[in-house]
Amino acid sequence: MNKQMEMTRRFLLKGAGAMAVAAGSVPFASASRAFAAESALANESLRTIGLSVTVQERILADFKTASGVGSVSGTASTHPDAQTKILSGSADYDCWETNVERLPAVVMTNNVEAVPVSSLKNWANIRDTFTKPDAKWAPNAQITGQIWADEGQTKLWLVPAVYNYDSVGYNPEVVSDEEANSWTALFDPKWKGKSGLNTDPLTAFGQVFMAMNTLGLSDVKNPANPSQAEIDEAIKFLIAKKKDGQFRALWGDFGELVNLLASGEMVVCDAWQPAVMAVKAQGKACRYAVPKEGYRGWAIGPAMLASSPNKEAVAAYADYWLSGPPGIAVSEQGYYSPSTNLKQFMSPEKYAFWYEGKPWVGAPERGIKEGDLRDGGSLEQRAANVAYWHQWPEEYDHIVQKWDEFLSA
Repeated sequence: MNKQMEMTRRFLLKGAGAMAVAAGSVPFASASRAFAAESALANESLRTIGLSVTVQERILADFKTASGVGSVSGTASTHPDAQTKILSGSADYDCWETNVERLPAVVMTNNVEAVPVSSLKNWANIRDTFTKPDAKWAPNAQITGQIWADEGQTKLWLVPAVYNYDSVGYNPEVVSDEEANSWTALFDPKWKGKSGLNTDPLTAFGQVFMAMNTLGLSDVKNPANPSQAEIDEAIKFLIAKKKDGQFRALWGDFGELVNLLASGEMVVCDAWQPAVMAVKAQGKACRYAVPKEGYRGWAIGPAMLASSPNKEAVAAYADYWLSGPPGIAVSEQGYYSPSTNLKQFMSPEKYAFWYEGKPWVGAPERGIKEGDLRDGGSLEQRAANVAYWHQWPEEYDHIVQKWDEFLSA
């Protein structure tokens, strides 16, 4: 049994606390009506918690209409805060829409129940990324080795709803493309006082390792799963940068990130792509880099909480995410849908821009003009340039301890 499986509920609690479209005629709609009749979804509720990336009122309202579920409610929360609530025994939610790397926190403590693939009417059109392992990574270091509850791929700990390959957001009027196209940009003294870093250590540490590798300060093979010694070296680097005034902010909130980039207070940072799009929509200069080290790969989706009395509603909600229309909402923010179903409902021109690397066609929209290209190119191009997938690190306790030292430094 490896270290991950030896984690205790007590420690997980401590660590989490410290880190403080209309449905139309989609395949899901007809299937869900039959499903509702069979399982009396009208008598069930859907209470979900997660990042505002997926916990969106419009999507929840559309799900309610399409499925016939009795009621829906969503709570926006950071992953560490939601993790703390769930591990503390809260019975307020039916599912947690979380990043895949946090799954072990609830799997090892028996707080999550696997979703049978047979309950997902739209699973047939899932992208290969989620079913076919890539030989260049160890099984648990990629998405296919993290979401499945069994080797036969019949049950899922988490149903992927959204995924992306994260990078560096920057102001091209200040930072050149060449300067931004490396994770070292976050720590470049040239941007002292105008750089930003995410407050989640499971995100931040990986970026530090990629930058340190490029700078010749380390040789970390898997930035998502470092050793204690590697973590110790990284924290020394981070604390030195913090004390030198490198960071304008340690950001954790989407709105905060957008405001800091739009105001010019931050000119370079690790960023969520929708934040870059939101800044562009304000008419401000903002781009998403193509890091030479590679992107960070991640996925978010509903995990069914074991304490839920509304398990059929959770399965229906997860299935709705794969039906097509919800994928349009997140794709037009800069994310990807795990299901190819959305191609049936997204306009060909928009699908070509967001997924195929083709120029924008039509009227300007949210800062995107005729002829513009998506930063980084097509989904295929970006997927071929992934440095690592997020995962639950074996030295999670040490990461949290050292991150606390960084925050208090």
